[in-house]
Amino acid sequence: MSISHERPEAQGRQGPVRAPQSLAGGIFLLALAALALWLGRDLSQGTLSSMGPGMLPDWLAIGVGLCGLALVFFAFTKDGEALEGWSLRGPALVIIAILAFAVTIRPFSFGPLSIPGLGLIVAGPLAIIIGGFASPDSRLRELVILSLSLTPFCMILFGDLLNLPIPVFPQALTGLFPAEWSQKDVLRATAAIMAAAAVVVYFAGRRRGRTTEIEVPDHSGRI
Repeated sequence: MSISHERPEAQGRQGPVRAPQSLAGGIFLLALAALALWLGRDLSQGTLSSMGPGMLPDWLAIGVGLCGLALVFFAFTKDGEALEGWSLRGPALVIIAILAFAVTIRPFSFGPLSIPGLGLIVAGPLAIIIGGFASPDSRLRELVILSLSLTPFCMILFGDLLNLPIPVFPQALTGLFPAEWSQKDVLRATAAIMAAAAVVVYFAGRRRGRTTEIEVPDHSGRI
């Protein structure tokens, strides 16, 4: 009597593809990388000492493409999950988040629709929160904390350290800062305010949670 050690989802599978889910994921990542490279074909890459607007997107797209190639390779060499049904919620919200970021970070016009440039201070958190709801387990407070933490990190990384020309805030807010401040001074101050707001939201949520636990009565009716 022979005992099969083959994974249950791999039994009865025929053909060279041993992991259909990995194959589908790899093809999707390759298509996404190709689209990103095509859309950024007119952007200058610059040099390592003076990065252009196209360097980071191009190398990110190349990294995504290499991950796609790895998934395609493993789909033919290792047993994996079968291709199952999936919900449109995740991909739809991720696409909406990308579009929301694109139309809000800089001024956008399409026919009668016109959106003023809101900068990274609005576009970043908006994209993170919308994209975060792609997971059904997401909570608004956690997404707000993440957006208020990740956005200032991106501000310092791209605007301060890499000197990329990224709009940080709406032009209407430029008067809130002293006129003698440089663009980097404004960027650092804005990042510090957002990071402090993330800390406040985090501890406020923890305090509310503890208060709720204390006020819940036990089975005897006492608090």
